[in-house]
Amino acid sequence: MKTILLTGFEPFGGESLNPAEEISRQLHGTVIARHQIIGGLLPCVFGAAIKELKHLIQLHEPVLIVGLGQAGGRAEITPERVALNVDDARIADNAGQQPVDRPVVKDGPAAYWSTLPIKAIVQALRKRGIPASVSQTAGTFVCNHAFYGLMHELRGQEKIRGGFIHVPFLPEQTALHAGPGQASEPSLPLATMTEAIVTAIEVSLQRRRDVRRPGGAVS
Repeated sequence: MKTILLTGFEPFGGESLNPAEEISRQLHGTVIARHQIIGGLLPCVFGAAIKELKHLIQLHEPVLIVGLGQAGGRAEITPERVALNVDDARIADNAGQQPVDRPVVKDGPAAYWSTLPIKAIVQALRKRGIPASVSQTAGTFVCNHAFYGLMHELRGQEKIRGGFIHVPFLPEQTALHAGPGQASEPSLPLATMTEAIVTAIEVSLQRRRDVRRPGGAVS
């Protein structure tokens, strides 16, 4: 049976949970369209995240790789369009590293495009009533670092496709963040986000080409 690698990150920034890790764990071992999901956990550490990602790719030889990350403050499921060749951390990673304006890969290209059908994914999610939009930036923290490392690893070949999707906080996280009289941050239930990622994988297996809309809009 062919495999799909679905990676999530460990908690970071003082959080005790990471929805990306929880979704990856929930879907580990499940089968979608005769493809088995392999859930993998990446450290939220510059360098080590890419090293572990490469190990998982070599170990499982997936035909599709979907990276997941937490984007606190976002209210939607957001497939990422592009990975940038820069590490510029607003906070320290879990090993205390805080690089500034450093390339992910020395002498690598400025950016890589996702090879997932990101607009088709958003379209399918919206049809299911799940809030979603295409994101133009994965930031410059470890999520983007791993996304760029993934696409650099897959460069020059078409058999394996890959990309990255950010997900919002879990409600449990926002409940801990909110103080007296403060509005809650955006969040989505774990079941909704898990359904969204299953849908994203289904669409990615069904389509090699993305949908096209004028101006990049998704309807």
